[in-house]
Amino acid sequence: MIGDSAAGGKGSGSNEHGLIISADFGTSGVKIAALDRSLSAIATATCRYPLSLPGPDRAEQEPEDWWSALREGIADLAAQIPDLSARASALVFCAQMCGVIPVEQSGRPLRPAIVWLDKRAGSLSRAMNGGFPSLAGYRFDKLYTWTRIANGAPSHNGMDPPAKMLWLKQNEPDVWDAATRLLDVKDWLLHRATGRFVTTADSANLTWMMDTRPGREGWSPLLAGRLGIPLDRLPEIVDGTCTVDGLLPQAGTELGLAAGLPVIAGAGDVVATAIGSGATGDGELHAYAGTSAWLSGFFPSRRIDIFHSYATISSSVNYRPLLIATQESAGSAFAWAARLFGGGESGAARDDDASLEALYAGIGPLRDSDPLFVPWLAGERVPVDDDRLRGVFTGLSVGHDRNALLRSVLEGVALNMRWALSKVARQKGLKAGLPLPLVGGGAVNPHFAQMLADALKLQVVVRQPRLAGVRGAGAIAAAGLSWYPSVEAAAATLTQGEALTYDPEAEGMARADRRAALLDRHRPKLISLYR
Repeated sequence: MIGDSAAGGKGSGSNEHGLIISADFGTSGVKIAALDRSLSAIATATCRYPLSLPGPDRAEQEPEDWWSALREGIADLAAQIPDLSARASALVFCAQMCGVIPVEQSGRPLRPAIVWLDKRAGSLSRAMNGGFPSLAGYRFDKLYTWTRIANGAPSHNGMDPPAKMLWLKQNEPDVWDAATRLLDVKDWLLHRATGRFVTTADSANLTWMMDTRPGREGWSPLLAGRLGIPLDRLPEIVDGTCTVDGLLPQAGTELGLAAGLPVIAGAGDVVATAIGSGATGDGELHAYAGTSAWLSGFFPSRRIDIFHSYATISSSVNYRPLLIATQESAGSAFAWAARLFGGGESGAARDDDASLEALYAGIGPLRDSDPLFVPWLAGERVPVDDDRLRGVFTGLSVGHDRNALLRSVLEGVALNMRWALSKVARQKGLKAGLPLPLVGGGAVNPHFAQMLADALKLQVVVRQPRLAGVRGAGAIAAAGLSWYPSVEAAAATLTQGEALTYDPEAEGMARADRRAALLDRHRPKLISLYR
């Protein structure tokens, strides 16, 4: 662990009016908040940045765009809180995961970041994983070693970092040879802020080069050696609550914050969101519906389901196991449908928040005659890991209008999450029947929230869904500053305050059962078709 979790005179947490500046870097932009000691957001800002899609299955971003958005967002906070710099006690990040940024020793990126959406290495990943004899697409000996040491293995779709790293090695050898470090998104931001090359266990675990066995946590020379990745190109693993270092003078000048401000290691977006959901007890699940979707929850020990492509990863705090069952398309499917069907008479097709809210507000109730939708627009991960799968409408007729298709898209995501839950629910220690916190941008759509409650037969609870990652990262920082005795104690404050609740309704549950039964018959054929 680098630094002391309560290091630094300024920012030590002694100031009762101190603030944590927490930034959540997503696929399309960064959400930033100034959080007080109760982890309430007293000021927020959102700044967007571009996503480049330079070719089939390719997705890239410029790291400096993240930093520019951070600078703009903090300036926005400072306009709302004139004494922000004086009151700031710490800066903490959470960010999208599974990115690869090759950098020089100075931290300068050698090329655009290959972000999580990128699947260019899908065929390479399948070749890397496969061989004879195999199980679930993995050669037996490879699967045994990976699952024993790392509690999982690289996905077949090429989205995990090792396949991306090997793609760089094979296709951009000049970049590979010049790279001093291979970083995830949050790692690059931490270096830009402090000059230190560090990561947290959640990002390290998803490289599948980390030993996650209790008492042995750290980089695995065996796994890295098998992939041909030099260990010295990987950053040091630190706990999420630790102070990496103080903010560099240049970074402080750019951000309008004091040099030396403690920068907390934080977490990837999955861990921060899990904490921010408030469901931090063992066996408690939360649901996320942002660009992608997931079901997730903490467990007391490592778990894995090879056949349905999910497992626990080591979280950034005390290596606590966090189960994550990820699906590729949720909000991205809603936005896609809005762009396709939302033009109306004006012909405009926008997917910003206001346009989405206005569009979906008038779609009307679900009908049994609506077409069925399978939301595999970017392939799928859980419970079937295959980047070749694609989205499908089935049962279309000339009588269907755009509202029927919009309803089907929302329902399709909800039923896809039901499909994932049907596998996750088999885990020993899962606390069944609890209210399900729903976070992410999709949670603000009341039609979707009710459909999810009906599909899962659970009460869905929505509480500040867009700030779950920001507040979760803030809880990590608050524990690091000793404002709370633990991250879990800090997270307990996040379940307070007003919430919207969606109770499953008898008619909706019956309809979901009927529609899910139809999808259960269609899916095997669709999977076979795309394979």
